[in-house]
Formats: sequence, C-alpha cells, structure tokens
Amino acid sequence: MTVTSVSRSGAALIAAVLFLAAWQLSDGSNQGRAFAFSLLSGALFGLLLQRSRFCFFCVTRDFIERRVPDGLLGLLAALALGTLGYHALFGAFVPDPSSGRLPPDAHIGPLSWVLAVAATVFGVGMSISGSCISAHLYRLGEGAFASLAALAGALLGFALGFLSWNALYLASIQQAPVLWLPGKLGYGGSLLLQLVLLGALAAWLLRHRQAPALEARSGNLWQLIFGARWPTWIGGLLIGSLATLAYLRTGPLGVTAELGSLARTGADGLGWLPQRLEGLDGFSGCATVIKETLLSNNGLFILGLVAAAWASALAAGDFQPRLPAPREWLRNLLGGVLLGWGSMLALGCTVGTLLSGVMAGAVSGWVFGVFCVLGLYLGLKLRPHLRLG
Repeated sequence: MTVTSVSRSGAALIAAVLFLAAWQLSDGSNQGRAFAFSLLSGALFGLLLQRSRFCFFCVTRDFIERRVPDGLLGLLAALALGTLGYHALFGAFVPDPSSGRLPPDAHIGPLSWVLAVAATVFGVGMSISGSCISAHLYRLGEGAFASLAALAGALLGFALGFLSWNALYLASIQQAPVLWLPGKLGYGGSLLLQLVLLGALAAWLLRHRQAPALEARSGNLWQLIFGARWPTWIGGLLIGSLATLAYLRTGPLGVTAELGSLARTGADGLGWLPQRLEGLDGFSGCATVIKETLLSNNGLFILGLVAAAWASALAAGDFQPRLPAPREWLRNLLGGVLLGWGSMLALGCTVGTLLSGVMAGAVSGWVFGVFCVLGLYLGLKLRPHLRLG
C-alpha cells in the first residue's frame, strides 16, 4: 500500500469517526442536535481553513511583505457575504433595531482604549507566533506541533487577562459605549455603509493585484478538492455562508470561548481569580464560563475543526509532522500568551470579534481589525530584532 493510499485511508477514517460521533450526539434533543451541528460545522470550518489557507496573519503578511492582496480579498468576500446573511437574520430577531435591543449572542462589544490595546497586543502575538488562534488550530492538524506551544501560551494569556480584567473594566470598559450600526442607521443604512467600506477596501487592494497565472486543474472531483489550494476568495465565500448558517443554528463563529473557559476553570481551581469578574458575563462574544461538563458547543466546534483539518491535510498530502527547535517552542509560547491576553480582553479573536463582529455591524469589530493590523505590522518589525525569523 502506497503512502498516498494510507493517507487517504486515514482521512476517510477520520471523516467516518466525525460523522459517527455527530450521529451519536444527535439524540433527538435540542441540545443533542446543537452538539452534532457544532461538531460538523467545526469540521467544515476546519476543511475550509486548511484548503484555502484562510489565516488572517498569513494573508495580511502576504500583502505587507509581497504586495499580494488575494488573501485579504478572500477575507473581504467572507465579510461581505456574512454581512448580507447576518443583516437578513437580524430583521427576524430584532425587527426594530432602534429599540435598544441587541441581537442575541452577537459579537457586539464595548468601544474603549482597552479594545485598541488588546487588539494591538493580539496582532503582535500573531506575528511572533506566526498565526492567529484559528490558524494554529488548523495547522495543528497539518502536523505543526509548535502550535501546541502557542495554544498553551494562549491558555496562560487568558488567565493573565482574567487577572487584568477588573482593573481595566473599572477604569474604562464599564463606561465604554456599545455601538451597533443598525441601531444608529437602520438595517439598510448599516448594510450600505458596510458594503461600501468593504468595496472600497477591495478596490484599493485590487490596484496592487497582478493578473494571476492560469492553473490547469483536473476535472476529477478529488483533485479539485484536495489538489492545489483553493483561491482564498472561494474559502471566504463559503465561510461567509457557514457563518450565517451557524448563527441561525447555534451562535456566531468563534474559537476562543472553549480555550477561555478552560483557562478560567483552571485558574479558578488554582485560586488565582478574584471572587467576582466585574461585568464580564454580561457581554456577548466568545463568552467564558467555569466548566462543569466536558461537552460544549464551542468545544465540539474546535474538536471538529482540528480533526477535519487533519483529514484534509492527509488527503491533500499536506500533513508534514515536524518537531520544532527549542527557539520555535519559546517563540510560539510567547506569542500565544499575547494572543490569549489580547483575545480575552477583546472578547474574542480574528474569528469572533473581527469576522463575526463586522458581519454583525459591530463597530468593535472594525476597531479590532484596524488595531490588529497595526499590531501585526509592529510585530513583523520586531521579529528580526528578537531573532525570531
């Protein structure tokens, strides 16, 4: 049996286990169906991330260092389609957006200098560790074991974020406004403004785009899916569609709620946390809890993401396990701490606060994106001085 056939068999086995687990979880109850959907939607998300190289750090670095805008155009495609989908759903959830009510569970956060600092720190963490949190998860499926250090660092960063929360909440977040564009402009005005902004960004990026070389693609379905990487805009459109479906079924896309909950549970068990985290549980976003059960929607989403990315990497020949050098472990650990601290105080990462936030018309999503890019740029400038590659 060849290496290729073994890899394909392994991918098929992982896919079969995922579907069997989803079938077992779906016991007929609402919770069971939600669990099954979370696992399968996480698997689809992992497949899309892996096949389209949908990583905020990677696509932004491509543009900054090589003036290749294709990845960022894919991100804008996801935001545009998700904006259309979210605004259509919001009309059913909150018929009158001027009422002061916010859509349930939407990633709409407070606007303060804390958000700007957290997003900047998150961006620096991406540059140091080489990925955002969601990309570390899918790259783990590709055999990038250094991502384990980044994820461990993120758990520690979350714990440090919880320790910082009360002081920062009382100093700034408590008084910070929560600005939702449909609440100010109506659904039509919010939709128009966001699409104009996204269109203007796309037009600016297209000025830097060179005509891509045409690639010959086989008509074989397997080769189309697991041959060459997909154009990022295809992944973006599919992720925008998945984001809408996920919000309708379980909640907005996000990957840090489970990590944050694990960190919060561990820190609480060690007696590190204050008795009360002021106001934290009143905010939407990637909400964290003290875990009392192993199963959760976001935990299953992440499990499906990593497993499907692993299966996809095996099928495509992208699974290349490698033990990193000690310096790489340290770099990823340090970057992970910054990722965790930043995402805890920003109430999410590039998937939750940025992707789901902008789709929802949250000004906090736009602010996070701007300062995240700033931090990413600063981190890229910092890397050579730290001899981080």
